[in-house]
Amino acid sequence: MVDRLVDGLRQGGAGREDVAGTLLGLGAYVGEVLVREAGAVWVDLPSGHLLRPVFGHPVAVRMPDGRVWNPLGRTVNRFEIGPNESLHTYFLTLHGRRSARARRVPSRIPDRMSGKAC
Repeated sequence: MVDRLVDGLRQGGAGREDVAGTLLGLGAYVGEVLVREAGAVWVDLPSGHLLRPVFGHPVAVRMPDGRVWNPLGRTVNRFEIGPNESLHTYFLTLHGRRSARARRVPSRIPDRMSGKAC
């Protein structure tokens, strides 16, 4: 879905500066998907941190295995480079994700009042 949105911005002929806020928001969404679905956490990259100039942003996501990824920058890359920088593929190929088993949510949650499953 995010790939399509970014491609729409590209096709509209806007420059990167024209859509910088939108790209930041879409990159934050991609990062939040990593947090919720892959077990990542948002981390601050303080001034002087080795990755900050490379990532171009003061935040990143750390995967459960400790690797740090840059969803904000990857979203900008999708805008500037195009389909070769697929965000969907980025999510699917990231190393260090929490296992699918750990992400599962019970399909039925017991009702506290009745003791029955909802």
